Amino acid sequence: MTAEPANPTPERSYVIVITARDEAKYLQGTIDSIAGQTLLPVELVIVDDGSKDETGAIADAAAAQYPWVHVVHRPDRGERKVGAGVVETFYAGYEALQTRSFAYQCKLDGDLTLPPGYFEGIVKKMEADATLGGASGKVFNPVGEGAFKEERIIDDMVSGAVNFWRRACWEQIGGYVRMVMWDGIAMHRARMFGWHTRSFRDKDLEIIHHRLMGSSHKNILHGRMRWGRGQWFMGCHPLYIIASGINRMFERPYIVGGICIMAGYFSSMIKGAEQYDDPEFRKYLHAWQLKRLGLAFLAPEVTPHERNAS
Repeated sequence: MTAEPANPTPERSYVIVITARDEAKYLQGTIDSIAGQTLLPVELVIVDDGSKDETGAIADAAAAQYPWVHVVHRPDRGERKVGAGVVETFYAGYEALQTRSFAYQCKLDGDLTLPPGYFEGIVKKMEADATLGGASGKVFNPVGEGAFKEERIIDDMVSGAVNFWRRACWEQIGGYVRMVMWDGIAMHRARMFGWHTRSFRDKDLEIIHHRLMGSSHKNILHGRMRWGRGQWFMGCHPLYIIASGINRMFERPYIVGGICIMAGYFSSMIKGAEQYDDPEFRKYLHAWQLKRLGLAFLAPEVTPHERNAS
């Protein structure tokens, strides 16, 4: 039976773009959890990013079943390109949207399971707070038969695996940069414009992520090194990276994961690697990070830009 979007009112309308490469193991489950939502999207675009498995066929079958699902097939570009590659894949789907009028949008990974009321619950959070620009629930990884462990993400941040945005906010910040740390940059830019972002600890908004965040397509240590290099690109304060690296030593892979984050950051610093070219952004970022560390007396003075109230 073909599902029809529930409550497709303009003020609650949202679209989803799934970026998927070799996700045949999980994609069908992700599609099923979207089709089972109490508030369906007005459109879902699945971008098959040159998969070598059955990802494309699974996406095509979904499009044949649901009129609100469309598929974009991209050619194989060789090895998976993280960071910028994910954003390029997202934009291939975003630009292919047939729906032009919507209030919210979501960039979604293809290896998630969402509770039935997830999107309706997130929309309600947005409706209750006009300053909330981006939001998600908390994300959990399977760690054994019927057991799950929460991915550690502070409440002020949104999961990159399920990036849900108020459209007005997303457009005001200029969307995603086509580089690593695209999600962190988007969230901090939102704060620059007077919005705030949040991941909610709410049982009805819990997401199952079938891969560990930052684990990379090679191995988790490679992913942690890349994470550190991304933090350098974004312009993070070195004191924050040290604190973050120590904090991450208490999660898998214990000790060495945190060391890899710091190694990725400081090796990039020594090499003089490229950084996100926006001094004002770095000023806002440093102020936020130093305040998080309890070092507000070191933080530069910043004034948020005017928030777009539309």
